Amino acid sequence: MAKVLLVLYPDPVAGYPPRYARDTLPRIDAYPNGQTLPTPEAVDFTPGELLGSVSGELGLRSYLEKAGHTLVVTSDKDGPDSEFERELVDADVIISQPFWPAYLTPERIAKAPRLALAITAGIGSDHVDLPTAIERGITVAEVTYSNSIGVAEHTVMQVLALVRDFLPQHQIVRDGGWNIADAAQRSYDLEGMDVGIFAAGRIGRAVIERLAPFGVRLHYTDPHRLPAEYEQRYGLTFHDDIRSLVRDIDVLTVHAPLTEHTQGLLDDELLATMRRGAYVVNPARAAIADRDAIVRALESGRLAGYAGDVWFPQPAPADHPWRTMPNHAMTPHTSGTSLPSQARYAAGTREILEAWFAGRPQRPEYLIVEGGAYAGTGAHSYAARG
Repeated sequence: MAKVLLVLYPDPVAGYPPRYARDTLPRIDAYPNGQTLPTPEAVDFTPGELLGSVSGELGLRSYLEKAGHTLVVTSDKDGPDSEFERELVDADVIISQPFWPAYLTPERIAKAPRLALAITAGIGSDHVDLPTAIERGITVAEVTYSNSIGVAEHTVMQVLALVRDFLPQHQIVRDGGWNIADAAQRSYDLEGMDVGIFAAGRIGRAVIERLAPFGVRLHYTDPHRLPAEYEQRYGLTFHDDIRSLVRDIDVLTVHAPLTEHTQGLLDDELLATMRRGAYVVNPARAAIADRDAIVRALESGRLAGYAGDVWFPQPAPADHPWRTMPNHAMTPHTSGTSLPSQARYAAGTREILEAWFAGRPQRPEYLIVEGGAYAGTGAHSYAARG
C-alpha cells in the first residue's frame, strides 16, 4: 500500500465554508480542443465545493483509505521542520497545487527514496526539479487543461483592470469620493492597442480568442508556429522571438513555462525596448520576470502597469516589493483555482491515481516526465524550450 502526501493551501480565515455563493456550476462537456474532461471512475465530492484547501482534501480521502492507502494532508510546507519535510521521507506519491507549491528540490527528492509519482493538481510542474525527477525515474504528471480557461479569463480581466485603471477608480468609490479627473487620468481604451502573446499554447490561444473581439491588433511568438489558417482568423502577426515581439506592442501577456531559457527573461534590458507606458500581465511564472527590474520599470514610468498572480516564492513574504510597487494589479495565485477549476483538477488527480495504482498508462496530455525522460505534454512544453 502507498503513502500519499497531499499539500494544500490553508482553509479560509473564517473556517471552511458552510455554504457557497452559487448552488450549481455550468456544465462543460469538453475542452475547446476536443480533449475530454477528467474521467475518473468516481468522485467523492460535490463540484463547486472548496476542494483545494486542507479540509477539502481534493475529495481523495475516502477513495484512498478504502483502497488501503495512507493519506497525509498538510499546508505546512516550508522549512526543514515543516510537516511536509518530515512526511516526505517515506512518501510514495506527493501531490501539490501550483498556488501553494510543495517545492521538490534535488535535496528534498534525495530525502524521499520511495517517491515514484509527483502530481500537480492543476497546471505547471516547475516546482518539481524535473532533471532530478528524470534522473531518479520519478513520474511527474499534471491535470492539463483543467484550469487553462480560468487562467485565460483572469488574464483578460487583469489586462482590462490595468488599461482602464480600474482599481484606483473602485477605491475612490469605496472611500466615498467622486474624483472623476483623478479616476480618468490614467484610463485608456484597449481598442486599437497592439497586444502580444508570449507563448501560444492552450492558455495563450484562449487569451487570443477572448481578446480578438476587443478590436486589438494581436501579435505572438512561440517555438511552435500556429497554422496559417488560425493566424488569418485572428489577424495574428508572428514574431521569431520575444525581443522582436515586445518592440511592437502596448500590452504583453506571458504564458510560457519556466525553463532555464525563460528564467529572468523580462529584465531591465528587455523592458527598455518596450513602448513607454506598456503593460505586462504575467499569469505564468513569476521567475520569468526579474523581480526588481519590474519594480524599477513601474517606478520610472517605463511600464504603466504590471499584473499577474504568480510570485516567487509562494506564498510571497509580507515584504515582497510587488505588494507595494506602483500601478500593479496582483492577485495571490488564484487564476487557476476557481471552484469549477478545482472540481476538474480534483477529478483529474483521482484519474491519475487510479491509473497509477492499476498499472494503466497515463493520458499523454497529463504526462510531464515518465521513464527517465520528458513525455507527453512535458516533451512539447518543457523539452522544446530547453
